[in-house]
Amino acid sequence: MTAATQQLEELCYLTAQAMTTLETSEHFRVVKLLGQGSYGKVMLAVHKKRGTPMALKFFPRSSTSLLSFLREYNLSLSYCTHPSLSHALGIFYSTPEYYVFAQQAGLYGDLYHVISSEVGMTEDCAQRVMSQLSGAVCHLHSLGFVHRDIKPENIFLCDATCRWVKLGDFGLTRSQGTQVRAIWYDSPFCVPEVEEAKEREKELKVEEEEEDIWMSVEPSLDSWALGILVFCLLTGCFPWEESTSDDPNYRAYKKWFDLETKIEKNGRQVNNPVPTHFASFSSLACSLFRELLNPEPRLRAGPGEIPGYLGGPWLLETEQEERRKAEEAEKEERKIRERGVTEEKGSREGRRER
Repeated sequence: MTAATQQLEELCYLTAQAMTTLETSEHFRVVKLLGQGSYGKVMLAVHKKRGTPMALKFFPRSSTSLLSFLREYNLSLSYCTHPSLSHALGIFYSTPEYYVFAQQAGLYGDLYHVISSEVGMTEDCAQRVMSQLSGAVCHLHSLGFVHRDIKPENIFLCDATCRWVKLGDFGLTRSQGTQVRAIWYDSPFCVPEVEEAKEREKELKVEEEEEDIWMSVEPSLDSWALGILVFCLLTGCFPWEESTSDDPNYRAYKKWFDLETKIEKNGRQVNNPVPTHFASFSSLACSLFRELLNPEPRLRAGPGEIPGYLGGPWLLETEQEERRKAEEAEKEERKIRERGVTEEKGSREGRRER
């Protein structure tokens, strides 16, 4: 357990004793619903005395333990100091039905609602988002925490053009090295190392036995999610439905990935075309995917590798356009050089004639 995680446990103990009971309507003017899910709901509200807009996150007491509520609140309050992490505001209380805490409001919604289906967003916008998220996730990892739930719905916008985004929702965040039950779920964000849990689930239906599979919480979980997010931002869809050998798109990706790895090791030139659903990406983006979407978790790159891939083209059409411009510039430069040589030659001949 890191110093930060130990301190978090102590903060939970202390804040549990400071929990107060309030009536939301007495202190806040609730404006509208911002989001809702299995965790509860988030409401946009204005503090009546301060006039400050904020997001109130409501956790049903019937399905939320006090410890899990306080863990998320204290984590957001004390450790989310990076500008691209959603920060709690120091207000927390309970009502007869809910545990509630206040956090910075993403007044422009979340990333999910600005990604056009099957289109995505502009390449520049996608790179801006990933630049900010890489720093935010690196900050969490440096403290010994793994987010475990990076997805468009948990990335909130502070402006309309994604120049400032914040990663939020720390309900699944755990300390690195924590042992958790491996649960397979039908989503591209579910890491391939959980496929064993899916197979075990099939077996249990036959054998009617219960035997949990446990896995360690590691930063590689967030790296995988960031790789899936890059694909989603640029295309408006996901690369596959599930990260298992049952999915044809994932199977095609892994076959390509394995051959690329073998080619690198052997140092031979072998034609290995990218899978069809990756054909729109530049060579730079494909290299980034191989870093983040490595099927082997211990070899998966961390979020700190992402900045090294910023600035270059991520889409094939952008790469081709840049190559075309470079070729035109080279041709123009060659013409200028040739013209200069011709003029110099003519000048020398003129001097000889005189």
